[in-house]
Amino acid sequence: MQRLFVRVGMVAVIVVLALFAGCAPQPAQPPAPPDTRAADEAAIKAAATDWAKATEAKDVEKFLSFYADDATVYPPGAPAMSGPDARRKFWTEVFALPEIQAKITTAKVEAAKSGDIAYELGTFEESFKDKKGKPVNIVGKYVVVWKKQASGQWKAFADIFNANQ
Repeated sequence: MQRLFVRVGMVAVIVVLALFAGCAPQPAQPPAPPDTRAADEAAIKAAATDWAKATEAKDVEKFLSFYADDATVYPPGAPAMSGPDARRKFWTEVFALPEIQAKITTAKVEAAKSGDIAYELGTFEESFKDKKGKPVNIVGKYVVVWKKQASGQWKAFADIFNANQ
């Protein structure tokens, strides 16, 4: 009989301890980071506007400054290119086309709630003369993936564009 009381007592102690453990305060969750999407989108729109101005001015150095070091460009009809030397060669050749003119229009910018990545959608119009002097007009669209750098600055991480026809 004494053993039965000891066992019942032990079970009661275990049940009470389990109840107290379940009622113990849980560690506080860290506060959610602030939602900076509106500010991020405004910063990207400003950078996109400056990038478009560099394009229209045919300022290769300024244009290239908007790319992250590890950015990749996906031009139409050509392999993807990574690295600053490949980007510089490509864009220097593009900006050297006779009578090249470009107009870039941002249609949408959306930043992730995480605050480290965003995308931009838009259209472009481009005109130049080909090697024979014949006028070429291209209307197209583009997507740029922007990535926030350690410095807090937004840079283009992926840039893809193509003609509508």
